Amino acid sequence: MLKIYTKVGDHGKTKQVTGKMVPKYDLQIEALGALDELDSYLGYVVSVLSPKSAELAPAIQTVQRNLYELQADITVKRHHNITFDDTKQLESEIDRIMDKLPAIKAFILPGGNQAGASLQYARALARRAERMVIELNDKQQPLNDEIFEYLNRLSDYLFALARYANFLEGYQEVESKMK
Repeated sequence: MLKIYTKVGDHGKTKQVTGKMVPKYDLQIEALGALDELDSYLGYVVSVLSPKSAELAPAIQTVQRNLYELQADITVKRHHNITFDDTKQLESEIDRIMDKLPAIKAFILPGGNQAGASLQYARALARRAERMVIELNDKQQPLNDEIFEYLNRLSDYLFALARYANFLEGYQEVESKMK
């Protein structure tokens, strides 16, 4: 049986795939942690989908799989699985979803039913992960442009999914400005 602990502690360091030991606050570790947090939270989102919004599960799980690939693209040299095609796929899905929804004429408050509100939170986590990956690129490890495009579009996609989840549940979105 594979043990998940070492019994020696890590003394605040972690081992990169190269074998190099780095502090847990290393920019690569922080970026990977932000992506892992987003991926894990999307698993939570799938768990709270109601029968009315259950159709979103496969799309969310595709994003989770892509996040694993994206993390590998950051971690493993010569691993390059996230491409502009993945971003184009998100854009197509955003357009398809938004065509089903009423147009918004003002900013809306994040929230709604449990799935919609959770997807709005996932959108915010995606933005944070994007900022951390950009910092990693700028300060320590040059990355492929495909990664940035995908992460940027991902938050838009999660916004569209949040609106769609709320729409499926019959939730009326609330504008940010009071009338």
